[in-house]
Amino acid sequence: ATAFRAEISFAVETTAYELTQLLNVAFGNISLRPGIVLSELRLPPDLLSAFPGPRFGRSGLRERAGEWSRPLVCAALKPMGLTPAELADQAYRLALGGIDLVKDDHGLTDQPFCRFEERLERCASAIERANRETGRSSLYVPNVTASAEKMIDRARSAMSRGAGALLVAPSLGGIDSVRALACHGEIALPVLAHPAFSGSFVASAGSGIAHSVIFGQIMRLAGADATIFPNYGGRFSFSREECVSIAERCAEEAGTLKPIFPVPGGGMSRERATEMRRTYGKEFIALIGGGLHEPGKDLTESARSFVGLLDSP
Repeated sequence: ATAFRAEISFAVETTAYELTQLLNVAFGNISLRPGIVLSELRLPPDLLSAFPGPRFGRSGLRERAGEWSRPLVCAALKPMGLTPAELADQAYRLALGGIDLVKDDHGLTDQPFCRFEERLERCASAIERANRETGRSSLYVPNVTASAEKMIDRARSAMSRGAGALLVAPSLGGIDSVRALACHGEIALPVLAHPAFSGSFVASAGSGIAHSVIFGQIMRLAGADATIFPNYGGRFSFSREECVSIAERCAEEAGTLKPIFPVPGGGMSRERATEMRRTYGKEFIALIGGGLHEPGKDLTESARSFVGLLDSP
């Protein structure tokens, strides 16, 4: 099949200097046609300046976590079905093991068996207790993905109850939900963007949006301080080249936008830690979930071991 590359320019004013309209201009109705890929998005300085982007960025998130010498490490609370008390115990043990960010699994919202408010209070308290014992600054990252009004309410609650950052799935709540959280006057917490429901953007090589654009450039433009995506070699089909391209977009020159963290994950294991460090360098967050929950092994020791593997190049 024959493929063509077309470069199309638009008057900056057509974007109305709004994120939603910028995305509409770049890939609105044309996204409904097969065989079209948005492979690159070039924004002039006057348009870039309309978007404040990440509030914290890499340095701000490192400052909150109190860790500067190695990649940060994030672990997910799972499996779904556990009670808030059980998840809080898990959060405590992960924080004791040196995990920098302990996040809700993206499937945890406000289910009857695990209500958001109770989970938030218990997990934030558990990590605060671990921090008192270790002298570290591990962060609890609750999932606030919901309808627009509920998302802001949950984020406010997270802020008031001691959460360290927020998790949101932009393809579920809307990409502009990231901007709303990042720019909100009362909610001063870093935002981690989760890729749930975004697969159709990148699943087909001949249609959609380039990995680097949707997970790197657009998430950074929206204001995410860290962007989660499936690492190569895991249970998803992302290639090493695609993953590296996302990481590069997280830090490329883009006006006044702060560099953000790439967060590769998805089926990760301790055996992959050294390879991830070689691929991404120091400025990334390693996300691990079920890989720490090995039968017969202490969760805190598993966490400590994984962190240690990332502590040297």
